[in-house]
Amino acid sequence: MDVSDLLTEAYDRLPDLVRAAVDGLTPEQLRWAPGREANSIGWLVWHLTRVQDHHIADLLDAEQIWVSGNWADRFGLAADPDNTGYGHSPEQVAAVLPESAQALLDYYEAVAARTGPFLAGLKPADLDQIVDESWDPPVTLGVRLVSIVDDDVQHAGQAAYVRGLLAAR
Repeated sequence: MDVSDLLTEAYDRLPDLVRAAVDGLTPEQLRWAPGREANSIGWLVWHLTRVQDHHIADLLDAEQIWVSGNWADRFGLAADPDNTGYGHSPEQVAAVLPESAQALLDYYEAVAARTGPFLAGLKPADLDQIVDESWDPPVTLGVRLVSIVDDDVQHAGQAAYVRGLLAAR
C-alpha cells in the first residue's frame, strides 16, 4: 500500500461516520447538547468539516469551500474563513445552527470531494514538505494530514456519543 492509498483509506472512513452521526436527526436534535459546556452533534460535525476544509484549502493554496458558496447561510453564520470552531465559547457553539442534517452532509461531502483527489496525488516525498513554520518543530505535510484525520475521527466519535445520549434521554 502506498502513502496516497493509506491516507485515502483513512479519510474515506469519515463519510460513514459523519452520516451515522447526523442522518435522520431534526435541526433541534442536531442543536441539542448534553450540558451547557458540551458540544452539540451539529457543532461537532460542522467543526470537523471546517477544520478539514480550512487546512486542505491552505495546503492547496485555494479558497475554502465554506466561503465559496452559501454554506454559512445554511448554518446561521457568517462566511468567516477563520471561524473553524477552535476555542468556541458555549455561546458560539450554540450559535452554530445547521438547517438540517442534509446541510451537514452536503458540506462534508463537498469538502471530502476536494480532499480525495489531493490525497490521491501524493507521493512519499511530499509528506516531508514543511507546510507550517509557526510550530517548533515545523509541521510537515504528513503530520498535518494525520492531525486533520485524527481531529475528524475524534469529533465524529464524540458526535456519535452525543447521539447516543440524545436517544437515551
